[in-house]
Amino acid sequence: MAETRKAGRYIVPVAVAGVAAATIGLVPALAASGDPDLPEITAQQLIEKIAASDTQTLSGTFRISTDLGLPLEGLASGLTSGLGGGAGGSGGSGTADPSQKLTELISGSHTLRVAADGPERQKLTLLDGSDEYSLIHNGDDVWAYDSKSKEVFHEKAPADAGPKDAPKAELPGTPKQLADEVLKAAGDTTSITVDGTAKVAGRDAYQLVIKPKQAGSTVESVKIAVDAANGTPLKFTLASVEGGKPVVDAGFTKVDFSKPAASDFTFKAPEGAKVTEGGAEKAAGEKDGPFDGPLPEGLEEAFGGFGPGAGAGKGDVNVIGEGWTAIAKIDTGAPAPKTDEAPKEIQGLLGSFGDKVTGKFGSGTVFKTKIVNALLTDDGKVYVGAVTKDALVNAANAGK
Repeated sequence: MAETRKAGRYIVPVAVAGVAAATIGLVPALAASGDPDLPEITAQQLIEKIAASDTQTLSGTFRISTDLGLPLEGLASGLTSGLGGGAGGSGGSGTADPSQKLTELISGSHTLRVAADGPERQKLTLLDGSDEYSLIHNGDDVWAYDSKSKEVFHEKAPADAGPKDAPKAELPGTPKQLADEVLKAAGDTTSITVDGTAKVAGRDAYQLVIKPKQAGSTVESVKIAVDAANGTPLKFTLASVEGGKPVVDAGFTKVDFSKPAASDFTFKAPEGAKVTEGGAEKAAGEKDGPFDGPLPEGLEEAFGGFGPGAGAGKGDVNVIGEGWTAIAKIDTGAPAPKTDEAPKEIQGLLGSFGDKVTGKFGSGTVFKTKIVNALLTDDGKVYVGAVTKDALVNAANAGK
């Protein structure tokens, strides 16, 4: 998440980072039943297959649906009204800027077309009825085009880019990217098994199931359908203990691993289109988009669920616990803002997903989603993690 905006610009599937089996709590399991009928494989062997995959070329269509249990559309509308502007308003980069457009993927259902030809050429197209939004990386150029607004975003890759500035190697929101993050974070607190087989986008696949061993996590399971032939994740499903629709359900409906045509990655700005140069904005000192740069450290720790805690000073982060039930504690050093002082559009939205709670720590509000919950105490402390409301309250009580 630290470079989400860049990840949205530079897109291509590559091998999963190696996962050392010795550091993962594997539960022995075999895929011996289901349709299609595939050779037996252990969970460790399947993870190794993912890590060894080296898919450099593909084209296809995938669908991603997200249900965080939040009134996100209303929240966005309320924030826009309360703050006096939208993404394309004053101070923004325009509707074609990837850092703004790709935020649409955090809610609802979306269909995307993808194409990739190695680390130098990738394309992603977000379909929205008759409108399309395309993001193209071709060599040194990154283009984005919004057919609805007729706006174009262009940026040059840094000429002296070192390894840390190299084009990011993930298709944002794809099963591959999502699987990488989960597998990198898996540890002794995790159960990993193989649970049968499936057909995904016409391909034979194994079903990898990842579950927390700890009580108190909001995550029920993560399921990853893995291509039996080349180890590429084809489908990713994240389920909450609350049940209902999956929190994230992303999977290919069509996929072809042959090399796409070179013409798929060419782009010329339509005549009359407004072109925004990303590099020019930075040179002029404009602020980057909402996803350029790291999340607040506490949120990064909470979403990852792992890593050492920082100090206990104001603004620093302490990580309580480990694994799936890790909680980040942040002391803001200031009392929490009063909800009744917020704009009316915001008050209703905050009330719709905030619960007032009390305990030894005092009082506060738990803001809840189906996965990540956060407790904001009235004295300005924040507890956040992929844990239940009770776990947050217990952590705050223990903190006193």
